[in-house]
Amino acid sequence: MADKCDLCLLGLIILSSLLTGTSGVEVFISSGENVSLSCNKALSDCNSTTWTYYDSDSGIVKLIDRGIKNKDTERHERLSLESDCSLNIKNVTGEDYGLYICSKQYVNGEQQGPVADVFLHVLHVSVSPSSSSSSSSSQTEISPGRSVTLSCWLYSYAAYSCDYLVSWGYELLWVNQAGVDLKTDSRYQILSSSDPDQDRCIIISLTTTLLNEDDNREWRCQLTLRNQLETSVRYTVKYSAQVLCDDDVVYMWHYVLN
Repeated sequence: MADKCDLCLLGLIILSSLLTGTSGVEVFISSGENVSLSCNKALSDCNSTTWTYYDSDSGIVKLIDRGIKNKDTERHERLSLESDCSLNIKNVTGEDYGLYICSKQYVNGEQQGPVADVFLHVLHVSVSPSSSSSSSSSQTEISPGRSVTLSCWLYSYAAYSCDYLVSWGYELLWVNQAGVDLKTDSRYQILSSSDPDQDRCIIISLTTTLLNEDDNREWRCQLTLRNQLETSVRYTVKYSAQVLCDDDVVYMWHYVLN
């Protein structure tokens, strides 16, 4: 019953948006960055502003209710309102993708401006060294000569199908520091795919064997639209302390995400 109520409420919100003649705004951002989602209307205060979030997993969640932040949500510490009622999200994660709706802006009983729909898409990269079972650590024991895989995902709101994004010209690429597509370098194995049944819609992975000279080497995953850069995630390999272990040199390898 709760799911049906959520869907009905979402339908009413979207219908309100259609009746006021508004269309959604698409925002592409990389995980780890900060983003500001516009509410389309500057008011003297935000006491009547409500920001609602929706995705297929969480359902409908009120993040801001009449200017007051909902502290029952996991992300509340990363949220804030600007003076123009825009919603700020700090340190964006892959779980932040979805539909954000700014509504119920009233002054003296009259609605000020249309409902604002913002579709947030998040670009995220994870690391899977073959020498470690953990892919979430920012520092992993690894040595040159071993394989590492960087997986780059575009998390997209379910209403936007993979076919839609691909047909419009969205594409993921792995490039080097000079911006050269790594598909042209036989050292790298690049695999790309899309899955219409998953929120991680477009996926591209880079697999390579680390070399001694990879210290400070940079790789970037780029999201482009018809060859124009939308956003990117950068990884920089850094070898730090060398430790002797069973007569082998073990390098502490970590990556820097920007």
